[in-house]
Amino acid sequence: MAEEVRDLREQLIAKVQKIREAKIPILVLVEGWAAAGKGSLIKELISELDPRFFNVVSPAITPETEARYPFLYPYATAIPENGKIVFLDSGWMENCVRKILSHEITRPEYRRRVRQVNEFERQLRDAGYLVLKLFLDIDRKEQRERLTQLLEDPNTEWRVTEDDLWQQREYKRFQEGYQQFMQETEAAAPWHTLDGDKRKAAVSAALQLLVETMDHALQTGKYNGEPFAEEFPLRKMPKLAEVDLSPTIEDEEYRKELKKLQSRLSELHNIIYRKKIPVVICYEGWDAAGKGGNIRRVAYPLDPRGFDVMPIASPEPHELARQYLWRFWTRLPRSGHITIFDRTWYGRVMVERLEGFCTEKDWQRAYNEINEFERQLTDWGAVVLKFWIHIDQDTQLARFTDRQNTPEKQWKITEEDWRNREKWPQYEVAVDEMLQKTSTENAPWHIIESNDKKYARIRALKIIVKALEKACEEQIGREMEG
Repeated sequence: MAEEVRDLREQLIAKVQKIREAKIPILVLVEGWAAAGKGSLIKELISELDPRFFNVVSPAITPETEARYPFLYPYATAIPENGKIVFLDSGWMENCVRKILSHEITRPEYRRRVRQVNEFERQLRDAGYLVLKLFLDIDRKEQRERLTQLLEDPNTEWRVTEDDLWQQREYKRFQEGYQQFMQETEAAAPWHTLDGDKRKAAVSAALQLLVETMDHALQTGKYNGEPFAEEFPLRKMPKLAEVDLSPTIEDEEYRKELKKLQSRLSELHNIIYRKKIPVVICYEGWDAAGKGGNIRRVAYPLDPRGFDVMPIASPEPHELARQYLWRFWTRLPRSGHITIFDRTWYGRVMVERLEGFCTEKDWQRAYNEINEFERQLTDWGAVVLKFWIHIDQDTQLARFTDRQNTPEKQWKITEEDWRNREKWPQYEVAVDEMLQKTSTENAPWHIIESNDKKYARIRALKIIVKALEKACEEQIGREMEG
């Protein structure tokens, strides 16, 4: 057995080098029973690897993250860069099974989490990730003996928690829960059960699986998933060419409405903070459409400790090296906070599509992936508001010219803006398709007419205020029912 393990380790070291060169990211999820030896197994797997190219993450030890962020947040933010490996010491299986058995989540919430896990694993697979899922199994008697041994040693008793002892008492229920979860989450990445009663054999089997998984990927190349469309309830959206851009507002009415709406938004910010309602506001639109001015009027009445504005530029190298939604997962607000995105994940189906920064499969697949992502946010309880700030070509030209001819505004205009303007027809086709395919009932698009910037600001504020009032009323209603 020792010689077999040494040989597998040598193979693993060689495969990891090739995986780095092929830029294939690997996520290894190690689940299993308390005292089954998950930590020891990970230690054996990484013992000969270069520490610059792997990380070990224990998401289960972050209760604050679990309480303030979406269910998948600890795992989605931990995914590796291309060519690197992340080992997860317990993850979404333990989270789901333990919480449903302890009645911390309801059965419908459990079903949602299972669906989200399948979506997450499929999105990773389709983006070229290798997802290897290991379950370390031990029988009830063996677990009891190991827990007792740990408790009898003052140096190790701290490793046994009340949850571990509860799991031992409820072994049969946990066994059924684990088996059911594995059956329900096999679609994108299969589970591999290892015999934890035989530690050396488990190490050998895990090494063998890791080597075989890498070898298969190196032979077949980095996977790029096929697009498919799930049936989401969609709102019918007009084409941009059909939108009436004539609405305006008089200055006096604008000042009056702005003061009233900003005052109400300030009040609502206090309520959503107290009720722990997260808010995600997304701004997309034409260059010079007025996104920045619109965002400033929304942000002004907010408590600066409770919101962030995220300007999204071209991805940095470490962001390009991960699945494209990763850099948005890492920027989500905590519950009770607001994040305003100036440009969003929709770059995937606009600029990345038109400029050739991703494959056709990538951007076609993204409509469904984005709908899933936004549904996960609203399942969490977030208010998701999406604005397309719309102007016509003549208005854009006038604003471009004004920027170019006004010294203090010249920083706002670049050669790229002019190049993008030349592609207006192609962008309009892409935006129309985006609006049609991603204006879901839970996260609909709002086209904001912005030939008159002041009118656009008031319209956006009204939509935000109305949505937050509704969310607060619904939360209060749930509390009264509870």
